[in-house]
Amino acid sequence: MANDLALNAQASRRAGGFGPGALLRDPWFVLLLALVALGAGWALTDTTPAAVRFLWQWSPALLRGLGMNVQISVLAMALGTALGLVIGALSLSPSVLLRRLTRVYVLAFRNAPILVLVYFTTYVFPFELNLGRWNLPFPDWIKVVIGLGLPASANVAEIFRGAIQSIPEAQWEAAQSLAFRRTQVLRMIVLPQCVRRMLPSWMNLYASITMSTSLASLVGVHDLVDTATVASNTVARSDFTVLVYFTLLALFFAYCYPISRWTRYLERRYAHH
Repeated sequence: MANDLALNAQASRRAGGFGPGALLRDPWFVLLLALVALGAGWALTDTTPAAVRFLWQWSPALLRGLGMNVQISVLAMALGTALGLVIGALSLSPSVLLRRLTRVYVLAFRNAPILVLVYFTTYVFPFELNLGRWNLPFPDWIKVVIGLGLPASANVAEIFRGAIQSIPEAQWEAAQSLAFRRTQVLRMIVLPQCVRRMLPSWMNLYASITMSTSLASLVGVHDLVDTATVASNTVARSDFTVLVYFTLLALFFAYCYPISRWTRYLERRYAHH
């Protein structure tokens, strides 16, 4: 009976959490509706401020710049996740040497300033790769991907190591008593649980990496921040400058806020698992 009541309460919360009523209680959704209404009123009365008209003209370029930031963040997290899983697995190796090497790697890249890593990868790596008779360009945005992927890999390694160590030892022992090999236990029993435990932290890390992509403009990548700077210098109006940088903040917020909300939802969902 108590279990049924708990399940019904959870179902009610989920239904209320994603329904129209919940959206109307969300202050950010209400703000979005207010901005849409304001824009519609300006359009109908032909009283749109000049700064807003310039912003509308620059909006395709700003969205293309945001696309570059999203591309960098996705690739950096893909690189960081692949490296981090390998390093996290090696940190649990029986070899003392491997454990120490992975610990040095994690400490080095978790505590290094991201801006320093971005500058490091930008100016240490060549501008072209010479492969025999072919010269392949090595664009700056790929260097930024590497610069962001390195600290991401160190954080993913720690997330993975913590998830593995959070699995009760009894599960390993029970599986080994059933003649499972260690790789089978890891693949079929431990990893499925680790994915669920890692996901909220992984998503928080992705949001952080996405916000760090704003540093790409400092090394010549034509991203959202660089586009906003070009737009501000081109239009040369103080009201437009304020508006375009406010829009820059709003675009990053609009991309990262749903990730944050989903992360909190997953944390609540898996809290008692």
